[in-house]
Amino acid sequence: MEPTPISRRTAMKLLLGAAGLALAPHTAAEAISQDDIDKTEAQLSAAQQKYNEVQQQLEGIASEYEVMSQELAATLAQIDGVNAEIANTEQQIEEKEAELQEKRDRLSRRIRSAYKAGGDEALSAILMSSSFEELTSNIYYLDKITDSDRRLIEDVERLKGELEQHRADLETQRAQLEELRGQQEAELAQMQAKQEEVQQMLAGLDADVQELIAKRDEEMVQLANERAEQKRREEEARKQAAAGGTGSQAGNVTGSYSDGVTSGSQARVVSACHSTGSPGVGLCAMWVSMVFDNAGYGYAGGNANDMYNWWTTSSNRSDLKPGMIVAVSTHSHTSAGRIWGHIGIYVGDGIMMDNIGYIRTISVNEWINYYSTTVTPRWGWLMGIVLS
Repeated sequence: MEPTPISRRTAMKLLLGAAGLALAPHTAAEAISQDDIDKTEAQLSAAQQKYNEVQQQLEGIASEYEVMSQELAATLAQIDGVNAEIANTEQQIEEKEAELQEKRDRLSRRIRSAYKAGGDEALSAILMSSSFEELTSNIYYLDKITDSDRRLIEDVERLKGELEQHRADLETQRAQLEELRGQQEAELAQMQAKQEEVQQMLAGLDADVQELIAKRDEEMVQLANERAEQKRREEEARKQAAAGGTGSQAGNVTGSYSDGVTSGSQARVVSACHSTGSPGVGLCAMWVSMVFDNAGYGYAGGNANDMYNWWTTSSNRSDLKPGMIVAVSTHSHTSAGRIWGHIGIYVGDGIMMDNIGYIRTISVNEWINYYSTTVTPRWGWLMGIVLS
């Protein structure tokens, strides 16, 4: 499924948020995260997939409905054809009846004429015969005229009977077609009801998709707001650090730096800091564990809060050595930071590195001033391994 395009209005809000410009304040009770947006995207993807499935079902119903409509139209055309043929047959029957009646009338007239003449005409034909052969011929001729008329009448009656049988067959065919027509109309009505039901389902799914799109867009705008706010606070912290200001707990950090030449095991950890990529947003402690694992010291595990409590031992700058972890167990800048804290690794020369979705290089003083809102930043050897 192709991703749903973001509206121009939403895109503009996101661009403004990324630029740190004024955005409409969000009203969510809790901070939003990329995971929240990913979950909404997953719901949106599932809803869109279901919408597409129902849309395909609706298209299938429409195709079936079209075929059934064509079949019903063909049945109606057959019924019209049969009706026309029945009408034509009835016309032929009427014509044969008229012809039959005319022949019957003609035969009747001949019989009456012969009867009125009495037997004299037939007797005259017999008596006037000069030979037996002529007598036989005259009698045969009189009978032949009567038989011929009778055969004509019989032929007309036979044709009329065939036409009536044809009409009966056509009426049977018409009854069958009418029954088929009724079945097809009932099936079409059922298909139409099903189509309306699926159409209503599709409308509901469309509303769900639109709602999830709106939710996703709102979350993206909210996340952009939060990131813009975090950027603003970081910038303020940097300005305070540059001006010599301190955070609420930064004043508890004492001493001055006394870095020596980084070599040996310290150099391996510092080198691993530069070669280890970011595992993702919010995974600062995982990156620290990966660095030490890549340097050959094993995977520590735990979150920044754990590492702060387990392995940090000092807040005196003079104790800070390259390869040490620098951590806070909590800070007030993000909801995740309030729960898990934050951690990085000191690489020497007043500089440390940490993972904030990418690997950042930052002044230790800036880092301390920014993250010391709740607890005093501390440092120490991860897993108790003293590097040299």
